Amino acid sequence: MSSPQLRRADRMMPDGRVLQFLQRGFSGRIATIGDDGYPYCVPLLYVCMDDQVFVHTTSAPGHFRSNIDREPRICFEVDEPDQVFDYGRFECDSGLAYSSVILFGRIRVVDERDVKQRFCEKLMQKYGKPDTGRPKGFFPRLDIITVYAITVERISGKECALPAQQWPEVDYTRTPNARAPD
Repeated sequence: MSSPQLRRADRMMPDGRVLQFLQRGFSGRIATIGDDGYPYCVPLLYVCMDDQVFVHTTSAPGHFRSNIDREPRICFEVDEPDQVFDYGRFECDSGLAYSSVILFGRIRVVDERDVKQRFCEKLMQKYGKPDTGRPKGFFPRLDIITVYAITVERISGKECALPAQQWPEVDYTRTPNARAPD
């Protein structure tokens, strides 16, 4: 597993916010490792339930399923950008306000039909339109999707708040002695 050291400890998100952010995040990116050693990353909608993260794909075999059948260790990332801001005199003195969560864990295929049903219900609660007049809780394609459960082994979050004061009120340029060309 990658190093548990967070390089920017000043941006560490408190544990309580990590879970809240993960719960409300829109989509995540899941990275697997192929048999050729190359990473493979795909965006997926997800829900948190039963202290795990759940995602789904089609049941048709593909790159993702092949990777997790061979190696269940994954990395899952969720982020939310805010605004770009200026903190110094030059164009490169820019930053991004953001929040992000990264987790490492192991993924497995969910075979239990009742868990797949609950996953689909939670997925529709999170992403569906509430007043569509369509039947609730009926998923005729339940048997042709694959649902996966990720058991979290390590999780951390980072955030960078939008500064109250920005350039030109404050100048945090990283190259204070640089001169722009005339």
